[in-house]
Amino acid sequence: MTTGKSHDRLYQDLARSLLDELASGRYPVGSRLPAERDLALRYEVSRPTVREAIIALEVQGLVEVRVGSGAYVKRLPGENDRPGFNVTAFELTEARLLFEGEAAALAATQMTDEDLAEIEVLVQQIAEENRSPNGTETADRAFHLAIAKATRNVAVYNTVAQLWDLRGTSPEAALLHEKARHANIKPVVEEHTAILEALRARDPNAARTAMRTHLSAVLDGLLFATEERLLAEARRATQAKRDRYAKAMA
Repeated sequence: MTTGKSHDRLYQDLARSLLDELASGRYPVGSRLPAERDLALRYEVSRPTVREAIIALEVQGLVEVRVGSGAYVKRLPGENDRPGFNVTAFELTEARLLFEGEAAALAATQMTDEDLAEIEVLVQQIAEENRSPNGTETADRAFHLAIAKATRNVAVYNTVAQLWDLRGTSPEAALLHEKARHANIKPVVEEHTAILEALRARDPNAARTAMRTHLSAVLDGLLFATEERLLAEARRATQAKRDRYAKAMA
């Protein structure tokens, strides 16, 4: 995370700076923008901030991001081109981490055996969807909404549902989640199982920690979604998490 100005403000400022550079002709059509790490050093921001700025330009059709290669200029901006600045996937997942962590803690104190049975079935459905080459994340969404419902708090449920809706309605969030799917980054069953077991124990602290651990891993997956080299590291880290959870629940 960056310090000083808000993360939101930094990526917007960077997107505007890059757009101005494109308009000036510094990077002609077909040319490659500097690497993320170089832009991060030049503008003194984090790589997630650079990623969000590039996605804002990609949504506008100004650049094309090629996996493992970088961002290339697709067209030069006109006078009316300005990034739209919707909710980004990083902002959305950070918000989910805050809200859903507390929702899981509350659900642990309120849920019934029927709620647990429903959530257990959804974990199995997540595994089934992962095995399908054309699988969706329908069960994953249902899993998180079932936990929100188990809080017995309509405001909590509506908030979590709205955050999930933003995954599809915000162009920036939808684009990065689509990249993650194409990179074969799927919901990790073991992480969802850890949440289920914490809920089954009626342990709010464990439920909060398990949910936050899961959504922190989702953030990591989004960071790696467009980098082939780091995708291999992400898969190794995911396997390490799976092994750790398996040992914890043995």
